[in-house]
Amino acid sequence: MLNRRTLIGAIGIGALVGLAGPAAAQETYIPLISKGFQHQFWQAVKAGAEQAAKEHNVRITFEGPDSETMVDKQIDMLSAALAKNPKAIGFAALDSQAAIPLLRKAQSAKIPVIAFDSGVDSDIPLTTAATNNIAAAALAADKMAELIGGEGDIALVVHDQTSRTGIDRRDGFVNRIKEKYPKINIVSVQYGSGDHLKSTEITKSILQANPKLKGIFGANEGSAIGVVNGAREMNRKIVIIGYDSGKQQKQAIQEGLMAGAITQNPVGIGYKTVEAAVKALKGEKLDKVIDTGFYYYDKSNMNDPKISAVLYD
Repeated sequence: MLNRRTLIGAIGIGALVGLAGPAAAQETYIPLISKGFQHQFWQAVKAGAEQAAKEHNVRITFEGPDSETMVDKQIDMLSAALAKNPKAIGFAALDSQAAIPLLRKAQSAKIPVIAFDSGVDSDIPLTTAATNNIAAAALAADKMAELIGGEGDIALVVHDQTSRTGIDRRDGFVNRIKEKYPKINIVSVQYGSGDHLKSTEITKSILQANPKLKGIFGANEGSAIGVVNGAREMNRKIVIIGYDSGKQQKQAIQEGLMAGAITQNPVGIGYKTVEAAVKALKGEKLDKVIDTGFYYYDKSNMNDPKISAVLYD
């Protein structure tokens, strides 16, 4: 039997729930589906998204599959997010085409889609908040050419050939080498799923097959760490150019194992994604691409305030 205090407490809780109901119903919910969680990069994107959500008074969720090979899992996450009838949605595609049927459903339901980091082969997203990966990878190619003296054999270890980031970083690097450096020969382009263990084994295989190799470009965080580990295990001194930041890459640069890397602005990517979603809901016009910027960093400029602000652990 309920005593008086318990009854009053129950009535109070009931009143609070009743009051919270309409407020909860009116909240602006924006889920973000990323490419993964295993790299520090995505944690930095999440931090930026959360910062924007707080400033704009919206609720977000941020999730991604355990591995960047899990396209089907990501599609399931996107489907589940859309089933919750969000006001808008952010999406970083593992496969630039696989999600298009679901994104069409979002478009039909008038749910604005904001792409981030890695776009899709469709005009459904109102904008894409991302690094100009073609230009950034071209800069990485210029740095590689400079450090190997403009000639010799090099290779690439790329995270995938299905996402826009994988395709653009590969092509940006390869095309710059072909256009500007006729004495540099790309002997191999391999794909390691952004997994540092798999990328380590790929690197060891490349080095074994190419005893005169001068350098390798690792096209994302996991790829770059795999290249460093592979070269170390094979006791080979080569020029390594990475992509992204993270504690291990920064340490490898400090130790001289990696020459340098391209850093994106992951916090900015997350922030601009949520900001763009809020603007879309207000009916504001968005540029088709939001360029969030990039820099090349090495031991000489890591402590420059402009650079250190976009490096992350």
